[in-house]
Amino acid sequence: MQDFVNKIVSWYEKNHRQLPWRETHDPYRIWLSEIILQQTRVEQGRPYYEQFTTEHPNIQSLAEANEESILRLWQGLGYYSRARNLHKCAKTVVAEHGGHFPKKFEDLKKLPGIGPYTAAAIASFAFGEKVACVDGNVYRLLSRFFGIWDDIASPKGQKIFFAKAQSLIPSDRPDLFNQATMEMGAMVCTPKKPNCMYCPLQAGCYAFEHNKQEELPVKTKKVKVKKRYLHYLIIKHEGEVLMKKRDTKGIWAGLYDFPLIEGKEAIVDFDDLLENTPNFNGGKFLLGQISQQYKHVLTHQQLFVRFFEISTKNQAAFQQVKEAFQSQNFPIEETMGIPKPILIDQYLKEHQLEGVE
Repeated sequence: MQDFVNKIVSWYEKNHRQLPWRETHDPYRIWLSEIILQQTRVEQGRPYYEQFTTEHPNIQSLAEANEESILRLWQGLGYYSRARNLHKCAKTVVAEHGGHFPKKFEDLKKLPGIGPYTAAAIASFAFGEKVACVDGNVYRLLSRFFGIWDDIASPKGQKIFFAKAQSLIPSDRPDLFNQATMEMGAMVCTPKKPNCMYCPLQAGCYAFEHNKQEELPVKTKKVKVKKRYLHYLIIKHEGEVLMKKRDTKGIWAGLYDFPLIEGKEAIVDFDDLLENTPNFNGGKFLLGQISQQYKHVLTHQQLFVRFFEISTKNQAAFQQVKEAFQSQNFPIEETMGIPKPILIDQYLKEHQLEGVE
């Protein structure tokens, strides 16, 4: 056990990446980085961390921001419930804790959007509490080294891994040990083709000795992937375009998108679109560009998306469609500043929308 700890800490001190959230004991910045990096690679998440800390240097600033501005900063990271919980947690810390994070693991878990791993990270890195941080990297490292075959997706398996990590963590600099195990899993004991030949833990590693790297860790829980066909209507009238704020449920809750027709299969032409669109007077509208089909892959969904640009000079027809889709009209030049799904943001950046001449 002590040999494991010594080797991994020694490796970390010589090889770890220099990351801004590792240079601080500020619980706000540590918490912010952990929320951003959930299901996000470090390279992708770092610019978002820098944006957030520049615009909101402390939790008071974040708590006072409006939700739309938070979603706009978050745009592109996905899993937007993380952003909403981020905002909710900031307001809770300010309102109920005087703007200061609780220092204990058990108290941190009570905050919105903070689970056991994030609570452990804040408690360990900010306050030096001896509590293990067990993320996907640590599951992988421990399962391979110790030959643990329990399912990491099961409650039983998670308890076993936490207990193992907790038994290893030293009283002296627990934060350093936690950083080392996570970094080793991210940099050496990777999901595919782990760098076993240069791993300081090679001697004594169960997976290396038995050639089981591809089989560990065990994760039997599979997500059923659903296919969805989304057809967005970019409806324009005299320099304005219709957009709708999504409701409080779903993957893009609180973001704005265009009027939407969802079908069981792809719609490829204007006639098919008219047949599937309620209260749409085709004679009053001029079809512009029909986009290629975009494929957007989420954890549990595959989205097949097409954009139809449609314009009208008829105010009454525009108003009728606006009411049918319960939308709002925005000046076209303001659309880039509205929080929206990354797919729509990318489309608008690639295709300059023009008003009706």
